[in-house]
Amino acid sequence: MTLRSRPAARAGFTLIELMIALAILAILAAVALPSYNSYVRRSKIPVGLDALSAFATRMEQRYQDVGKYEGETGKCAFQPTNNLPDFTLSCELTNSGQGFTATAAGKNSVSDFTFTINASGARTTTYKSTTLTCWSTKGTVCDT
Repeated sequence: MTLRSRPAARAGFTLIELMIALAILAILAAVALPSYNSYVRRSKIPVGLDALSAFATRMEQRYQDVGKYEGETGKCAFQPTNNLPDFTLSCELTNSGQGFTATAAGKNSVSDFTFTINASGARTTTYKSTTLTCWSTKGTVCDT
């Protein structure tokens, strides 16, 4: 009489176990990706705000030196550089060269943000159809 040995137990996962793991992974991704995308988008905003603030500082220095924001061309004394990947900077004179409004308009993933600063230092954020009297990276509330 010969003794038969039991077949070796198979190693691995069943199809049900793999499907459950995949479903859990999909749920985690569905929750995490929107938050991550929002974080990445908000991380692009400070670059535009820094450029706008630096531009306003240069304009104020010009006013201290010359007594007006207007340059020789009848436009803002300095034209903002537009080498930012996510913002387009612009400047407009007000009050016959005694004031200005500088704007950073978002493009690409931050196209719904527009930031402004004027000669008196008043800052505004326009996010979609909401306008705030501060610079906000969130768009709906002023940052503290």
